[in-house]
Amino acid sequence: MAALRLGSLPPATLAATTATKKCERFNGGVKVVGDGGGDNGFPPFLPKEVEKIKDPFARNLARRIKRLPVQIGCSESYIMSSCVQPLVQTDPSPVVLLHCFDSSCLEWRRAYPLLEESGLEAWALDVLGWGFSDLGSLPPCNVASKRCHLYQLWKSYIKRPMVLVGPSLGAAVAIDFAVNYPEAVEKLVLINPSVYAEGTGNLAKLPKVVAYVGVSLLKTFPLRLYANLLAFDGIPLSKSVDWTNVGRLHCHMPWWKDATVNFMASGGYNVVSQIKQVKQKTLIICGENDKIVSNQLAMDHTSYHSTTSDLFLITILKRLLFELPNARMQRVPDSGHLTHVDKPRRVAKLISDFARAK
Repeated sequence: MAALRLGSLPPATLAATTATKKCERFNGGVKVVGDGGGDNGFPPFLPKEVEKIKDPFARNLARRIKRLPVQIGCSESYIMSSCVQPLVQTDPSPVVLLHCFDSSCLEWRRAYPLLEESGLEAWALDVLGWGFSDLGSLPPCNVASKRCHLYQLWKSYIKRPMVLVGPSLGAAVAIDFAVNYPEAVEKLVLINPSVYAEGTGNLAKLPKVVAYVGVSLLKTFPLRLYANLLAFDGIPLSKSVDWTNVGRLHCHMPWWKDATVNFMASGGYNVVSQIKQVKQKTLIICGENDKIVSNQLAMDHTSYHSTTSDLFLITILKRLLFELPNARMQRVPDSGHLTHVDKPRRVAKLISDFARAK
């Protein structure tokens, strides 16, 4: 990561920054030096493996990925942070799209253009420690750092209360952020939310050598392909192979392994106690054939009691609907865990309608 001092660079200049590697002092201000476009229009900071991807939606969205300078806390250092930035600013609240655990903004390759077509101002962000940011000098990738990074990006560029969308573990990221920075979040959309896991559990206690071995396994194509087959509802093998390449593209970033181990060792997300503190209107979207989250059972030792005083077992999503003070649920038929990928038109309409509703 390049440590950048940007002084008082005007917001309009920052918003226009694309694929930048470094910033230099120039006439008392800052001169932004860009990389220029790579082959086939891909930003040169993307791994070369992007050329092998066949999915036209992924290729198109990859060409639009930018790096914007985002301040690190109260310091004068900046992270060149990857995202897909909207082409125009619109009147409705901006929609900000997070992604799942160990993924990237390319998750939104099929739904993002539909959100734009509907007239929404949509941002697709890479959460700190994942995606395609410049993290050469690795910052902490714990929950507090991810939250702070998202807030600084919002404060610098988005600047208005947003509709924050989080799929799977991204729902935990969204809940954590909404509770800590309620002024930044108008509404929440949670897609097949994974919010009851108590962090990374015993993985946080692994010796570093073992943790690195485990993370190396996480990157392997066979494991990613297996996860892909679980996540999607009945797609052809050829498409699953290509989508696996899309899903693991960020794993080729040179800092990925260190950032992932750092996150695991930090303990990860545990937002169970924060769920009831969410004040924003919330839409829960769930794929009816989700094999990863929706059919799991949740145990709560304090809030749920049966008439026989036994623990009352309910599904994750029903428990979440009960605990969120202002939430409703929408099921999507014939869809798996990554509903925003395999049913993009339906998800985009749900998000658009919810964002515009009073």
